[in-house]
Amino acid sequence: MRHILLPTDFSDNSWNAIKYAIKLFKDQACVFHLLNTYTPVIYNVEYVLGYPAQFGLGDVMRDTSQENLKELVAKITEEFPDNSKHKFETLSRFDTLISGIKEFMNKHTTHVIVMGTKGATGAKEILFGSNTVHVFKEIKCPVLAIPSNFEFENPHEILFPTDLEVSYRDTQLNLLKEIAISHNSRVNAMHVSTGYEFTEAKTNNKLELESIFKNISFLFHEIKSMDVTEAINEFQIKSKINLLVMINNKHSFFENLFFQSKLKQIGFHLTIPFLVIPSDQKKQL
Repeated sequence: MRHILLPTDFSDNSWNAIKYAIKLFKDQACVFHLLNTYTPVIYNVEYVLGYPAQFGLGDVMRDTSQENLKELVAKITEEFPDNSKHKFETLSRFDTLISGIKEFMNKHTTHVIVMGTKGATGAKEILFGSNTVHVFKEIKCPVLAIPSNFEFENPHEILFPTDLEVSYRDTQLNLLKEIAISHNSRVNAMHVSTGYEFTEAKTNNKLELESIFKNISFLFHEIKSMDVTEAINEFQIKSKINLLVMINNKHSFFENLFFQSKLKQIGFHLTIPFLVIPSDQKKQL
């Protein structure tokens, strides 16, 4: 049984991500864990210690969170009434999002996190809000980010950019393989050339990739020297891509793209779901 964590703040954005997750895994036995983390707008330890009534505010927020989660499950059941393979559990935590997710993962098996995301207001060049980028960076678990207002479509064409710098373990790509198999997807691996010839390690990693996807529709695309973001954007224009997948490994182009100086100028105009798989996942995966 697959365990899927769905952080929610009860916004339209998070509801859209929940619907996507339910549809994506409609044929698999899943437990969906709905997690709401909450903190007072102004939260200060000294204030809490000095004014015990602050704990009353915490109780009110907890009760509101739990009631909203209960209503959310009812809404899901009404919209998706017939799937006996799916179970829903709820958790309300007085915590920050990142800390709440880490605490959940310490106690529960978690195969993937699915969450809504939206760019900063007025900054079209920024693909993701800060919450999503922090989850990518801090959480060692596959994260599937769903853009605002994205209507579900089967991921028939998956784009998998790779620098071939990591040795792919079969278990690392199991989630991608299972999505591809269940939706009859084609995986388009894309390597952007840096102008240097393939090293032996890169050649071996390419062969390993081909072996992992041997029973799946798989194409390998070699792109001549080009900026990675430009290559991804151009590929999307030429092909109807439904899902973008990347491995987040240290010193990779992914890390450079998201966590370094380019964070403010990502350049992605991405309107499709984005699955990020960490290279050092926990053994439960």
